[in-house]
Amino acid sequence: MTIRFFIAVLITLGNLGSANAAGPDCSRPFTLALHDHGLLYSADTDTGIDKDVADELIRRSGCKVTTSLLARARIWQLIESGALDFSLSGITNAERDKFAGFAWYFSNKYYLLVRKDSGVRNHVEFEQNDKLQLGVIRSFRYSPSANRLVDKLQATNRVSQAGGLAPLYQTLMLNQIQGMIIEPFDYPSLEEKKVRDITTIIEFADPPVPHGLIMSKKALPPAEQEKWRALVNGMHSDGTLRRIFEKYFNPDLAAAMVNF
Repeated sequence: MTIRFFIAVLITLGNLGSANAAGPDCSRPFTLALHDHGLLYSADTDTGIDKDVADELIRRSGCKVTTSLLARARIWQLIESGALDFSLSGITNAERDKFAGFAWYFSNKYYLLVRKDSGVRNHVEFEQNDKLQLGVIRSFRYSPSANRLVDKLQATNRVSQAGGLAPLYQTLMLNQIQGMIIEPFDYPSLEEKKVRDITTIIEFADPPVPHGLIMSKKALPPAEQEKWRALVNGMHSDGTLRRIFEKYFNPDLAAAMVNF
């Protein structure tokens, strides 16, 4: 009986070791930064989609992860240097692919929010009117058409940058800028700040853009990135991501954002 018990213990420990080997390596603490952006994360309430996703990832990984709040521009700098392990809701481009890996968990479209008194009906009209200024969040990239608009206007000094949404709304209300690029996470703050009364929303004719967990390639080797990617995929397959998004959006929009 003693020998059988000893064998059973060895088998159990072996199974536990295999299970741990399949998950991320938790031999060191990790760092994850959130950024203040509408429904993705609110520093005022310490709530949002990215906060929920981060909490679930930490729970599933079993690792110690220290979270912080940083500006988006600073996040990308730290991810590139390897001083920050993770962030969330990131989109990629050729430059970012060099230093960051991604685990996609939702996609969404971008929109041009313009003042009604600008008379603009589409983004081409906005581009052609050299009296109009566009506001963007520093270090943000968007969908292809939105990025082309930003880059063209940037070349002629028609872009104002800010660290977040709040200062952009303020400059829009003051008519210092006449347009800004938004996404569905920003809709509630349009109502809260009375922006909707003076603006209209114009859709870019682009497909939805994938957003994901950002992983520093300097901090995490490829095999470890795959383990974190597997955790995100598991949240997809068991419906966790959809349930998180349904806390903030109606079921149809939530489903469209996580099923891509």
